[in-house]
Amino acid sequence: MTVTEAPIGRAARTRVRILETALTLFAEHGYDQVTVSRIAAAVGISEMTFFRHFPSKESLVVDDPYDPLMAEHVAGQPSSLPLLARVAGGIREAWVAVPQPEAGVVRTRLRIAAASPTLRAATRQANEASADAIASALVDAGADPVDSRIAAGAAMAGITETLLAWAVSDDGSLGEALERALRVIEGAR
Repeated sequence: MTVTEAPIGRAARTRVRILETALTLFAEHGYDQVTVSRIAAAVGISEMTFFRHFPSKESLVVDDPYDPLMAEHVAGQPSSLPLLARVAGGIREAWVAVPQPEAGVVRTRLRIAAASPTLRAATRQANEASADAIASALVDAGADPVDSRIAAGAAMAGITETLLAWAVSDDGSLGEALERALRVIEGAR
């Protein structure tokens, strides 16, 4: 599996090697059975070098560059739209704004997360942080705080369920799965 094909510098190449090696080890042996020490040894680096690139083992699977952009794009939605439409529209815009990830890597990450109780909990925490940021964006635009929290939480739960189902199905593209979730969130499906 290849995380990226673009020409990159030495530090970025090391980061990619760490991620690819870790995902392979997690897929073969299970997330909870693979240590940072084992990943570092397989890559040929020290544990300190690992932690220069990733703050934790969980971050290899749970961190997503897409998450920080969601709240920014939700904040840019017209306040005249219903809350769920604003959330879905912002998430859709954020998706278009980032380079599209390689679907095989995302599918592998989701399968690893689904198979590990540790990562399921970390995924819930990451979703909670994303929902908090989205809700704050809505509140900052004048929406009711409770309604904002409900809309953000519902959207993140719906997206997570859709992506987990996509990960085990081998059907369709990642973008199609996300769009399906957004259509349901908007009430169009």
